[in-house]
Amino acid sequence: MILQNKRVVITGAGGGLGQTVSLVAAEQGAELILLDLRFPDPLPAGLESARTVALDLCDLAACQQCFAGLGQIDAVFNLAGGFAMGVPTHAEDDAQWDEMFKLNVSTLRNVLKAVVPVLQKQGHGKIVNVGAMGALQGNAMMSAYSASKSVVMRLTESLSGELREQGINVNAVLPSVIDTPRNRADMPDADPAKWVAPRDLANVICFLGSENASAVHGALLPVSGLS
Repeated sequence: MILQNKRVVITGAGGGLGQTVSLVAAEQGAELILLDLRFPDPLPAGLESARTVALDLCDLAACQQCFAGLGQIDAVFNLAGGFAMGVPTHAEDDAQWDEMFKLNVSTLRNVLKAVVPVLQKQGHGKIVNVGAMGALQGNAMMSAYSASKSVVMRLTESLSGELREQGINVNAVLPSVIDTPRNRADMPDADPAKWVAPRDLANVICFLGSENASAVHGALLPVSGLS
């Protein structure tokens, strides 16, 4: 079990991907601290021993207070975020633009501001972020989402360069379309067998959060399935 005796903090843990990653991390032996605005009640079987903390990641002060009180942190999986199709770039709605950056960038920056001092004091830790294959280049009707996820990717690379000499690994996964109920409903004519299974993505995230990935720094790791 690659996360045996590791304390892992997972943001966005109440969502579909967050629950799957949490379950896989628990199976890999992790002690879990789950952060989100809300959680299913009860938690899925297998997460009974996890600690849950209701937290607004858009609130920097609340994030700093939370992480300062968690004690040792071996890994942080930043899964909080969101997706929305948009309109033509020249007609981009300001509200949607702001929402994509709030969900995908501001939440991540707040967590990083709160957790990096903790990891630096410890002298070790793993940070795993979630970018997107779709943000490797611009895509029609997706400018706000693509732009926000490209920021996540550049933050990952920059932070890795700053922390790699301090025993801290910073990497990101770049999933393509994830096989979720919502994506199946939104794309009924697509073949979900070509998409990324959530457990497969979770396995990659857990690998990057483990000591097995100690030599990996600043990677943007595509997880594309057959898509």
